[in-house]
Order: sequence, then C-alpha cells, then structure tokens
Amino acid sequence: MWPFPLAETLPAWLILLLSGVDLVIRVLAVGIIPGNRRPTTAMAWLLGIFFVPALGLILFLLFGNFKLSRRRTEQQQIVNERVRDSALLSHVASEYSGPEWVTSAAELNRRLGSIPMVDGNQVELIPGYPDSIRAMAEAVRKAKRFVNAEFYIMSSDHVTDDLLTALEEAADRGVEVRVLFDHIGTLRIKGYNRLLKRLKASRIQWKRMLPLLPIHGQWRRPDLRNHRKIMVIDGEVAFTGSQNLIEPSYNNPKHRKAGREWIELMACLRGPIVPTLNVVFATDWLSETDESLEDQLQLPAQPSAGPVTAQVVPSGPGFTTENNLRLFNTLIYSAQHRISVCSPYFVPDDSLLYAITTAAQRGVDVELFVSEKGDQFLVHHAQQSYYEALLRAGVRIYLYKAPFVLHAKHFTIDDEVAVLGSSNMDMRSFSLNLEVSVMLLGADIVNSMRAVEDTYRDISHELLLEDWMRRPLAARYVDNVARLTATVQ
Repeated sequence: MWPFPLAETLPAWLILLLSGVDLVIRVLAVGIIPGNRRPTTAMAWLLGIFFVPALGLILFLLFGNFKLSRRRTEQQQIVNERVRDSALLSHVASEYSGPEWVTSAAELNRRLGSIPMVDGNQVELIPGYPDSIRAMAEAVRKAKRFVNAEFYIMSSDHVTDDLLTALEEAADRGVEVRVLFDHIGTLRIKGYNRLLKRLKASRIQWKRMLPLLPIHGQWRRPDLRNHRKIMVIDGEVAFTGSQNLIEPSYNNPKHRKAGREWIELMACLRGPIVPTLNVVFATDWLSETDESLEDQLQLPAQPSAGPVTAQVVPSGPGFTTENNLRLFNTLIYSAQHRISVCSPYFVPDDSLLYAITTAAQRGVDVELFVSEKGDQFLVHHAQQSYYEALLRAGVRIYLYKAPFVLHAKHFTIDDEVAVLGSSNMDMRSFSLNLEVSVMLLGADIVNSMRAVEDTYRDISHELLLEDWMRRPLAARYVDNVARLTATVQ
C-alpha cells in the first residue's frame, strides 16, 4: 500500500500502524460492501479498494450509498401508506378483463408502488419535439387552479420560452404554479443562471430536486438524480414521457453544428390516471419543501370516458425494491408473440438480459431500437458490449440514424401492454434515478405506439451479427472496458 520511498521516511511504529489500518479496512470491506448489492457491483468496489485503497475508499464513501436520506425514505413510506389507505383511490378498482398475466403485473405494481390501476383514460402520444412543448403551453394557459411541473432538465431558450411564459402568466393570474427540476441535471446545461434569474423574477414556486449544496447542509451521493418528467394541470390533464424542457440540441453548439437533435415521445393523459400521476409530483414536492399537496389529489370533476386502462409506476432509491426493473422483467417473461423496446441507454443487468434473450430464444419476436451513435461515450460503448449476446439470441437490433439521438423510452408487449416514461433500461435507472413509468393497456394504445415504432424502423438500419463481428478488435476492447463501469453503483 505504501510507496517504498515514503516508507523509508516514516518511523517503524507508524508504518506498522498504517499497515494495521489498511488490513482492518480490507477485512471490513469484505464483510460490509457486499450487503444488499449485486455480486458484480460489490466485486467492482472491492477490487477498487484492494488495488487503489485510498482512492477506492474515498470513491466508495462518495458514491457507494445509493439510498436517499432516512428522512426522504420515511416520507416515501408514509406517502405509500396514505395512498393505500386513501379514500381517493379506494373506490377506483379497475374492471380490466384482459389476460391474467397483465392483472398479475398490475398487482405487482400496486404492492411495490402503492398506486392502483384505473380505467377510463384518454391517451394521446406526441412524438414531435415542438408539438409536445406547444401542447403543454396550451394546457397551462387553460389552467384554473394549479400547475405542477417536474423535469430532470429545464432551460430557458427559444424552444421553451413560450411554455415558461405560459407558466409565468398562469402564476400572475392566481394559479398555483409549482416547478421542480433536478439540481445537477439542470446545472450542467448552458444557461442555468438565466433560468434561475427568470424563475426568481416570477411568482412561480420552484425548488431544486436533490440539491447538492454543502454550504447549506444539503449533501447526498453526487450522482443520484431525479429523472422524472411530469406536468399536471388542475388534476385533469397530465403529460409524461422522455422529454426534458430544453431545445432539442440541449443548448450545445457542437450538437447544433453536427445536426444532432434528441428524438422523444411524450403522452398527454386525461382521466383518473392524472391524480395518480400527481401523487408522484406531490411526493417529490413534499420531499423538497415539507409542504403537503394532498388537497390536490382528487378525481376529475368530469372524468373522461376513455378506452385506456392505465397505472403509474414510480421507482427509485426511495423504494426498497427496483419497481421498474421488476415490472419490465415480469412483462417480458409474460410475452407470447412480440416485444418492441426503445431505450436510448440499454445497459441491462443480468436479470433483464436473461429475460430479453430468453424471450427471443423461445420464439417471441423481439426488436430493440437504439441510437446508431450515442451522446455518452462510456454508456454507448457499454451498451454495444451487449449486442453480440442479443443478436445471437435472435433479438433484432435497429440503429436509429446518426446524428439524431433516439431518447424515447418505451416498449410494447404483444397487443396488450405499452409502457412509457422516463426510465431507461440501464442499471442507473433501476437503482440510482427516481423514475416514473406509465403502464397502458389495450390494443388501441399498443397500435398507436407501434405506429411510432414503425417510423423508427423506417429511419433505422438493422444491425446484423456477421457485420457486428467484423468490427475492429480495438472497438471490442473499448466496449468491454466500458462495460465494467456499468456495475459500479
């Protein structure tokens, strides 16, 4: 552990003491780090501490704990109990009569996330980037009581200006407008100070989510993120999906020069699903402000009579289980005919990889849509390290044409289930990020999402195993090294 030149300058008793401390740290690490961690994750941390003890220990203390604070975790548990016991949701039992495996998945969601499945919803998919911003702005301008907006990234730019103006105008006319954005996610975007200046000058109530401000006593694991995208208007209309509130090149001149834009999918929801989605916002608002929004959680005065049965699935380190991963695996193992997956960052754990490859091996048609070129070097190369196993199992991989980044996050199972939300199919979304997904049931909504997937296929080219195996050895090496980083959580 100790460099030889340094050892010569230290007294023998100090060398002995430091060696003893080093041994104690290693022994304790072997017995502590594997607790409640995947074996691969624990082994990665242990190797780091054993080979580079000082740096490895510091990194583990900074990044090793993926749970939220005890206060936040207890608040989540209290909210779960209130939702389960709430009069609001006690009489909204679904009359869904589809396959038993779908009902079983819904029961899993209810037990893990506390939110029930509800009937009678209208769902409109919005694949156009400016179209979703415009739709949200129009809905905000019709708001009478409240607007709740929660996004991983927010920006004040030429694309979002109209929506931010609508939020400001709503607050000026007496509507309660609340805004949440992830602190680090938004901080790293160009124009952060401009956004803060605009919010401070308005009557909007706003807060940073998971703030990392040590001088104010706000500290946590630095890479925990609230990755959710939610907007709720008057408890009657809601939006959710993959899109952040920022222009499609993320205010990055290099992206604009390359013509790189993010491709998203959002959904506009009406019906009983809206207040259940507002439960997720209310929970995050409570965590950041200690203010309860329980008075907002009422069913719409004039509920829509839509054809879609739906269920909100919150997930993240505030829960003791990986709600999204368990749902995804359950649905994939239940598929009989077809699975279509769109995930910008596909870095599965072993359970998800086995679920998808097993589905293909038992004859289910499985297709995966990903970007031809990713926006994050390590994640993209880690993702590519899984392509061979997927292709050999029979999964068809479609690469969405560069320079565009296919950032939409959704999948469909047979003709029964569509899932859309903020969650990627990677270990960060399963363990570190606060995410929200919506499970949508019925052939109509599945067909609508399949129509979106068809547009992806038209723009993409299929990756074939024989072509993939001809890539240079250096590229394989980089992919495999990047894959190692996926296990550290």
